[in-house]
Amino acid sequence: MWLVRPAQPGDLNDILDIAGGQGPRMSSTLPKKEDALSAKIEQSARSFAGTNKADEPKRFLFVLEEASTGKVQGVSGIDARAGNGQPFYNYRQDALIHASHELGTSRRVEVLYPSHALTDHTLLCSFTITPELRGSDAFELLSRARMLFIASHRELFTDQVVVEIQGVQTDDGKVPFWDSLGRHFFNMDFETADQYSGLLSKTFIAELMPPNPIYVTLLSQAAREALGQPHTQTRATFKLLQQEGFRGGCYLDIFDAGPVLEARTDALKSVVTSHPKTLHAANTDDGELCLISGGEGEGFRCTLTTLTESLQGEVKVPLKTWECLGRSSGDKVRITPL
Repeated sequence: MWLVRPAQPGDLNDILDIAGGQGPRMSSTLPKKEDALSAKIEQSARSFAGTNKADEPKRFLFVLEEASTGKVQGVSGIDARAGNGQPFYNYRQDALIHASHELGTSRRVEVLYPSHALTDHTLLCSFTITPELRGSDAFELLSRARMLFIASHRELFTDQVVVEIQGVQTDDGKVPFWDSLGRHFFNMDFETADQYSGLLSKTFIAELMPPNPIYVTLLSQAAREALGQPHTQTRATFKLLQQEGFRGGCYLDIFDAGPVLEARTDALKSVVTSHPKTLHAANTDDGELCLISGGEGEGFRCTLTTLTESLQGEVKVPLKTWECLGRSSGDKVRITPL
């Protein structure tokens, strides 16, 4: 069985292997350095336990565990507030009309404005999974378990949720948008800048990026074509998030121009379709395949199971599901169809 649970300090090496195994073509907000990743896991543990200091941002890191072996095969996260107390930078797509009354002509010109308007919205982040599990039921479990956590801990999160999708990168590792714009101001390659964004505060972006609007017509053809387009290896993630209710707006990732998706928290599919139920045992494995979660805070667990429902608001699941969730008869759980 697959289990999603809060990350723990003992998961450090497995998470490092996953983060380091993605290769240079896949970016992530997961630090690839042991000290930085360890600090992030410890901050997540405090967030789940509710022991953060008043000024410490809440960041939640989940792992996908193969229950029979204990091996961690994926990671996903939630920042309760994007930016974690600092500006969360994006580009906002807009347009200007350049006109000459004397010549009787006008032209619409696309422009990118530096923005931090999405700061403090809830942010889905750190989604990383072993390649062979992409597009599987475990892949969907790892992503959607976060929404069940939000539904069960609604007071911790805002009314809007955003998520950045990695943008276009060529087979030889070039990032058209970065190569046309960012590298001229940062004097570093995309991978280095991406690593800094996961390790450091975001103030370096404001310090180095041009504060003025960027005229899209001045970018390379490849960069213009990359605006708002997802990386080929993130298409399964992109599709799953669209099914969840996320839609692309006018915001782009500041490094690679990948789409920034937005949704109303209370309109998310997994939030709307999930319901609290009372747990009971089933004698068979028959029934509908669903996501089921139980526990609060650091006791949160989520897995896939077959189940049957009664008219009394009860669900019957196999005993192995009880053991996986660490729940017992009469406990409250939350379910949603796969």
